[in-house]
Amino acid sequence: MRTIFTLDGKGVALALVMGIAVLALGGASAGPFFLLLLLSFLIIAYLATEAGRQIKIKIRTYEQSRGWKNVAANGLVPVVIALLYCADVRYAFIPLLALILAYVGSIAAVAADKFSSELGVLGGRPFMLLTMERVDRGVSGAVSPLGFAAGIFGAAIIGSAVFFYSGSALMAAIGLAAGFAGDIVDSLLGYFEWKGLGNKYTSNIGCTVAGGIVGMLLFLVFGGVI
Repeated sequence: MRTIFTLDGKGVALALVMGIAVLALGGASAGPFFLLLLLSFLIIAYLATEAGRQIKIKIRTYEQSRGWKNVAANGLVPVVIALLYCADVRYAFIPLLALILAYVGSIAAVAADKFSSELGVLGGRPFMLLTMERVDRGVSGAVSPLGFAAGIFGAAIIGSAVFFYSGSALMAAIGLAAGFAGDIVDSLLGYFEWKGLGNKYTSNIGCTVAGGIVGMLLFLVFGGVI
């Protein structure tokens, strides 16, 4: 079954559960913001998937639908961050803004990765970031100039959503930086996936973890002026 988000039935169900979870865990202050970013990702992920569809079908990289495992790999870290935010509202163990920026970074990272992988295959022959070895299009961990540019664009879209909601250009820039960093980490993990260590789900989780960590680190640098 196809949907507008290219998810199968179980994928749609889990995405709905995750959406409700981040909305509830974020509460009245952050819940709508968390949900907005999640929905923004789902929409642009669909658009990135459908871009160059015929070329992807020809080179056998087009995925018509994705299941719950893909949704879990992309959404697990943001949901955990939302859970930490909910706990932090009550127990105040770290600044709430640090967790908000971690959430922004995790979503921006998975968006950057999605754009890199979906649009990067439309460019020339890619290479492995760690070894600079040329490989076929669609190989895990392969990168290209177009893929890098697409990743930055994907993170920038999430950054734009952040700016639309918060009015903070600095928060948007942090999302962009954290998203691109997560995209790089995903490419590095993809190399080991290509070698048989891990899979696309572990790479996606690593990508979102990296984006969240970079978001928090940038809070340490810029949190006082946001």
